[in-house]
Amino acid sequence: MLRAEGLSVEIGGRTVVDRATFTVAARDKVGVVGRNGAGKTTLMRVLGGELDPTAGSVRASGAYGYLPQDPRIPGVFDTRTAISHVLTGRGIDAERERIEKLRVAMEAEPSTRNIERYTRAEEAFRVSGGYSAESEARSIAAGLGLDDMRLGLALGSMSGGERRRIELARILFAGSDVLCLDEPTNHLDVDARDWLLQFLRQYRGALVVISHDLELLDEAITRVLHLDRPDDADVGAVVEYRGTYSQYRKARAADEERAEREARTRQREIDRLQRVVDRFGAKATKAAMAHNVERRIARLSDGHVERGRTERGLRLRLPDPPSCGRTVVDATSLCMAYETHHVFDDVSFSVGRGERLVVVGLNGAGKTTLLRVLAGELEPRLGDLQFGYQVKVGYFAQEHDNLSAEESLLENQRAATGADDQTCRSVLAMFGLTGDKVHQQAATLSGGERTKLSLAMLAGGRHNVLLLDEPTNNLDPSSREAVAHVLSDWPGTMILVSHDTWFVEQLAPTHVLVLPDGDVDHWGRDWLGVVGLS
Repeated sequence: MLRAEGLSVEIGGRTVVDRATFTVAARDKVGVVGRNGAGKTTLMRVLGGELDPTAGSVRASGAYGYLPQDPRIPGVFDTRTAISHVLTGRGIDAERERIEKLRVAMEAEPSTRNIERYTRAEEAFRVSGGYSAESEARSIAAGLGLDDMRLGLALGSMSGGERRRIELARILFAGSDVLCLDEPTNHLDVDARDWLLQFLRQYRGALVVISHDLELLDEAITRVLHLDRPDDADVGAVVEYRGTYSQYRKARAADEERAEREARTRQREIDRLQRVVDRFGAKATKAAMAHNVERRIARLSDGHVERGRTERGLRLRLPDPPSCGRTVVDATSLCMAYETHHVFDDVSFSVGRGERLVVVGLNGAGKTTLLRVLAGELEPRLGDLQFGYQVKVGYFAQEHDNLSAEESLLENQRAATGADDQTCRSVLAMFGLTGDKVHQQAATLSGGERTKLSLAMLAGGRHNVLLLDEPTNNLDPSSREAVAHVLSDWPGTMILVSHDTWFVEQLAPTHVLVLPDGDVDHWGRDWLGVVGLS
């Protein structure tokens, strides 16, 4: 069970949650919702034990599993295999190492003491299910789209999406009584996502999840905690709703409509009373009455809790792309490999001005690696890559590696575009990044806000080619629609990696590149199924 009592949470000096109290019992499945930047991830970090609350307490009983929105496996573990990392969820890897050391010691000196120590440890490991644990761990990893070959690789050679899956597999394998998951379907293909939905439906513990996956919220949760914080300057409150996400949306809409009616009625009464004060306040004989009316106005104003304000949608625009040559990118026989494995061989393709190429392939096929090669972040092992006349490339990195975490939003925007502060603030404001937030460090942003900052850095530049690696990850539904709309109308060239079938369809690709084979084909709706598996 998870219990939050009188919980207050701050970030950047602003209160995102004020005196919230709620309980998540066994078999409860709770979704935390709210706009990008409302503070959902910060709240989850407090629930997960990463941050201390400003006030109040969080108590959890039983084993605890927490998946951050951006899990970072320490670099010291880069040489550890993926399967070994999953097994750390139950300490199996450490116990296996201990047994192996006892075996070596026994073989070196087969004394009665060494034999008994090894026998006892091996028997305890067998009885506790240690030998069957690896099979279970591999089964969970397979459900998340990681086959035995990928599990044998070192963590340092795996993509960010694969490392996130490995960390999710480790948490699920641990068998926690309480699960706090922040965007667990990020980087999952359709099959892995369906497997996770089934796992969460059958989960018997207490579940708290943040997700912009509407199907997950509809199918796997039974309650909603709405973080009500329309603007960054507002103090956030947690409002609870029973039922699925669809039921929450109906109830929320009814609450907002009722709040608006009450606000209009209250304002009309305040206006009427103010007219009374204006009329009689200057008369000595009516001063007492006017004073009483002013107190009533103050009570009405103080008692007004502004709920249900419509959260502002994004109104985005991109500058027209500068003119460039007819051929934008020409790749010939590209090969890429890491020390541990090949990624792709002999990949050739050409992209013309105004065309839209979507790159598909299973996890580990090299989609992100290819975009990093095109962005100039990696050098191909073999092959030739040529860009056309006056081509200017903008790159959206899946892991937001292009952000300077210690710099402010404004400093990141200025460095990316070279524009003056007023222009930078104007572009940031398009993406809902306004006011004092532009002076926050990028490291303090939620995943959705980091996505918006990265997109703002693209929008502020003068590019005619955009490399987009999962640009809708962490975006709320309305922001995702706004990004799709502005990109669909942009006349420049795009090379896109995305598992979001709706988003890809809105962008109307012209061609598809299949990795690792390197096959190129004209786009058709039949390819949407492959996009979902990417």
